Amino acid sequence: MHPPTRNQRHLAITALLDQGPIPSQDALVQALAGQGIDVQQATLSRDLKSLGAVKGPGGYQLVTIQRLGAEALTEALSDWMISMSVGLNQVVLKTPPGGAQPLAIALDSARLPNMLGTLAGDDTVLCVLKDEAAAQEFGLTLQEILQ
Repeated sequence: MHPPTRNQRHLAITALLDQGPIPSQDALVQALAGQGIDVQQATLSRDLKSLGAVKGPGGYQLVTIQRLGAEALTEALSDWMISMSVGLNQVVLKTPPGGAQPLAIALDSARLPNMLGTLAGDDTVLCVLKDEAAAQEFGLTLQEILQ
């Protein structure tokens, strides 16, 4: 029997993560082994990065365009946003460590009006809006989404 190809591993990982978050890479290695796919930790780590998987509060999950939409934005905001500050034409969102990128992906994909773009660090997302009024409205919109 041949070892699984990269594509086969990716399909198996995607199918597992589509069922819900998996708490750790060890748990994912075990789940894959249950499907007859042996994978080393280093290979799995590269696969997760390649697939765009992130470790959220519940474990590893996929953040993909297919998952994104209004519901995904609500989920991303409730999972990742700790605080928000509005200043001039910018909104700064604080997240737990590692939370900025999944939140920025969800925000960018939502294509909210007057948002020019986001810049994500490790625990901070900078949202740049068209002007001050747009930034104030954007902040209110995010608060409404969370309620």
